[in-house]
Amino acid sequence: MYIVNTETKRLIKAQKCTFKSLNLKERQDLQEWIANEPSSLGEDLLIIQKEFAGFADTKERLDLLALDKKGNLVIIENKLDDSGKDVTWQALKYASYCSSLSKQDIINIYQAYLGASGNAVESLCEFYDGREIDDIELNKGTTGLRIFLVAANFHKEVTSTVLWLHNYNLRITCFKVTPFTYNGQLFVDFDQIIPIKDAEDYTIKIANKKMEEEEAEGTTAVRLTARRKFWDAFIEYNKEHHFPYANPNVIPDLYLRLGGIGISGVSVGLVLAKDKCRAEAYIDSGDRDKNKHIFDFLYSQRAKIDTELPSLVWQRLDDRNACRIRIDKPLSYLNTEEHQKMFDFLISASIQMQKVLTKYGKTYQN
Repeated sequence: MYIVNTETKRLIKAQKCTFKSLNLKERQDLQEWIANEPSSLGEDLLIIQKEFAGFADTKERLDLLALDKKGNLVIIENKLDDSGKDVTWQALKYASYCSSLSKQDIINIYQAYLGASGNAVESLCEFYDGREIDDIELNKGTTGLRIFLVAANFHKEVTSTVLWLHNYNLRITCFKVTPFTYNGQLFVDFDQIIPIKDAEDYTIKIANKKMEEEEAEGTTAVRLTARRKFWDAFIEYNKEHHFPYANPNVIPDLYLRLGGIGISGVSVGLVLAKDKCRAEAYIDSGDRDKNKHIFDFLYSQRAKIDTELPSLVWQRLDDRNACRIRIDKPLSYLNTEEHQKMFDFLISASIQMQKVLTKYGKTYQN
């Protein structure tokens, strides 16, 4: 690792060290670094527990338990200067223990980690981009588990075993972590060595191919099928009556977009949940402060807006990046007898919401 001196155009070599020489510890240091910045492992991860010991008939503890963006559990096992020879076997044991964790188990584990200061369900919904908890799948299937091994150096026995296990769709990633010092400062480099980063997509595709084929042969999930049938009928109804949802840009799953309100980052659309449906204005410009500014501006006009849209629910969502203004109706796409009521509500509510909010959106100034 080199430090760049931009004035002299010189590279200054940082001093490569060992964790032992720096008196750094596995649990107190390396584990805490990853827990506080899980993106150091190359992707968005949600840490749901540290030193997890929730295994029946054993006192073993795994270092970190996380979720990835696809709902897979990620077992993270940390070592310091040497991986040891048995880390692969240790991680596989933890994976077998975690394979039976249900969705509710995972929520309970995460809630215990957050304690009284957090809400596991709300945090999971935020991590999965605002999806309803009923529509989030966690730890799906036995091949969804992933294993991350982190160490400064890996024994040949470990790397050889990991590479061989990749042939059997076991997704194990090895990260080489190296500490450096320069001028009294500590730097740490995380380098994914297995699979090689540039070949990772191909490796994952091969590993997932069999799983996808098996899923395709199975029965489609009841809710997914029901949702698709609802959207098909809804779009056809819009075509017949020349309503605005006749030609969506994409086939919807949970969300169908109507359009904007004249403010960048705000869109009006429809959302389906298991026991309700809603029309909403979703505020997500990519900038948290701007989202709150837009919401506060619209909220300042609430007295006027509520006279035209009296059933609005205003959600600033201070613990999230985005904000939401919504109208709900307790109607379910799973009940075909309620579909016509849903059609009428979703179309009229979203059109009216877009019309009213656009009127005020035109006066918004950044």
